[in-house]
Amino acid sequence: MEIGNQTTLTEFIILGFSNLLELQNLLFGVFLVIYLVTLVGNIAIITVARIDICLHKPMYFFLGNLSFLDICYTTSTVPKMLENLLAEKKSISYPGCIVQLYFFLSFVGTECVLLAVMAYDRYAAICNPLRYTVIMNNMVCWSLTASCWITGLVNSAIHTYFTFRLPFCGANKLNYFFCDIPPLLSLSCADTSVNEAVLLAIGVFIGWTPFLCIIMSYVYIILTILKIRSSKGRHKAFSTCASHLTVVLLYYGSSIFTYVRPISSYSLDKDRLISVLYSFVTPMLNPIIYTLKNKDVKSALKKIFVKKMVSNA
Repeated sequence: MEIGNQTTLTEFIILGFSNLLELQNLLFGVFLVIYLVTLVGNIAIITVARIDICLHKPMYFFLGNLSFLDICYTTSTVPKMLENLLAEKKSISYPGCIVQLYFFLSFVGTECVLLAVMAYDRYAAICNPLRYTVIMNNMVCWSLTASCWITGLVNSAIHTYFTFRLPFCGANKLNYFFCDIPPLLSLSCADTSVNEAVLLAIGVFIGWTPFLCIIMSYVYIILTILKIRSSKGRHKAFSTCASHLTVVLLYYGSSIFTYVRPISSYSLDKDRLISVLYSFVTPMLNPIIYTLKNKDVKSALKKIFVKKMVSNA
């Protein structure tokens, strides 16, 4: 029965911003600029972290991974959304929707765990400075990063399977601008209680658990910083965490609101605005936040820029 219902559905119509038809070209321009700024900013962070030997530290290794993730998950949704903004028929194929959901959730889940790993890195650096290089050696950094990716990929595989095993009975008008779990569940003609339970259970594991670990890490970090006698030392210690903490609040605040709550409380019209925040705006802001708050990154960018100017002169 499910297979029969699924095979009759070949595509989803993306309603997206269909209520703003007169602004389609403007929205295309705005999102294109956001996407390009995201690509340029995050590629710059990755490049500078690899080129400048002063940034060959665990903190910047994880920051490079965060930038790569931001590029990946915006790329999983934005190009198709831009295409639909200009197209007369705004749609995505059924297999394309599966692929988009899988990769988007993979990158989102991976980033949730990676932000917790970055908090642990700051905890080790500030609370155990003498043992930091031992605690966060190369093997540990690679292992932690690999565990983030594996967690994200497995999480996405579970959600994608449970979402697309549902029958849609021909309903294909997706009141969203990309394939995501809440709008897809709202289209299903079957009972979605199992999906809701899975979404909440795994959401607690991959959303709330890393978030609570981040909070605990920063409790210890703040207590340690307060013990530093020098105000300059306290400021320096906290400045290394300020960027990460800002990103965490932006990312977790919107993503947890989207996924870790009962489906009955969803309002797709309002949730679209929230998803724009963590899907497009946050990845664009991440490199800006880290550049403005981090003296090492700013210094490395200046050195690269000056070297480039001299070589072109």
